[in-house]
Amino acid sequence: MQTDPRRPFGRLLTAMVTPFDADLALDLDRAAELATYLVDEMANDALVINGTTGEAPTTSPEEKAELVAAVVAAVGDRAQVIAGIGAFDTAHTVKLAEQAAGAGAHGLLVVTPYYSKPPQRGLLAHFRAVADATDLPVMLYDIPKRTGTPIETSTLLELAEHERIVAVKDAKADIVGSGQVIAISAERGTPLAYYSGEDALTLPLLSVGAVGLVGTSTHFTGLLAKEIITAYEAGDVARALRVHRLAEPLFTGIFATQGCMLVKAGLALRGRPVGGLRLPLVPASEDETAALAARLAEVGL
Repeated sequence: MQTDPRRPFGRLLTAMVTPFDADLALDLDRAAELATYLVDEMANDALVINGTTGEAPTTSPEEKAELVAAVVAAVGDRAQVIAGIGAFDTAHTVKLAEQAAGAGAHGLLVVTPYYSKPPQRGLLAHFRAVADATDLPVMLYDIPKRTGTPIETSTLLELAEHERIVAVKDAKADIVGSGQVIAISAERGTPLAYYSGEDALTLPLLSVGAVGLVGTSTHFTGLLAKEIITAYEAGDVARALRVHRLAEPLFTGIFATQGCMLVKAGLALRGRPVGGLRLPLVPASEDETAALAARLAEVGL
């Protein structure tokens, strides 16, 4: 599978939910079906498995490996499979990285260690240790509203010097700062490919040099999101903006509550049920599901 170094994971990625059966055990057959749908019908270039949207805090290391292997078997010949391996413990994160590589993952998504709030020099040591653990390319996940710690501009630029740290999933909502990292890292010959981690910020981030999206609403809006990205890259900013405005109700509405709750509700509405959620998450309420149905209809989906 050939990749463009400017877009090491393609343009469009979805952080995939994890299907469970009636007993809340992994449903690997349904995971393969969902992955196939996302790649073949929603135009994803890659899938992120075992992320927050995939309820990774509730799955065991063994389940994580099984899920990666199942998705690689289903779509790994035509899409990259990126394994989320984030934890607040570096040693455990390294073990998850090695396990993901053994399961056939094509890349790693590594979130900032959460809760412990390490200093920036701790982040440097953490991410370098993980990147050194395997030969897989690494996407950093910068989401301070969840982790409590941003990856600062100077830290990102230092990390860009590592040969396997190639991309950032950016959910920091700092367009100016992100644009600076994109520009300076490119000038230094160590470019970081930026992917929006907020569906609704895809177009603004493209305007400062980002290359794509790691989405959640893209379980439904994949074709629209892909059109925004390709239209913008082709110089048709007006069309990109029209499609952005069309998709915006779902780009934002999917986060009216925890994203994976509404994704699973929406998939059920569309005849693709993927089971329930493991506590502490719970199924979307009737009101939440009705509001999502209205947004799907508003977008024409």
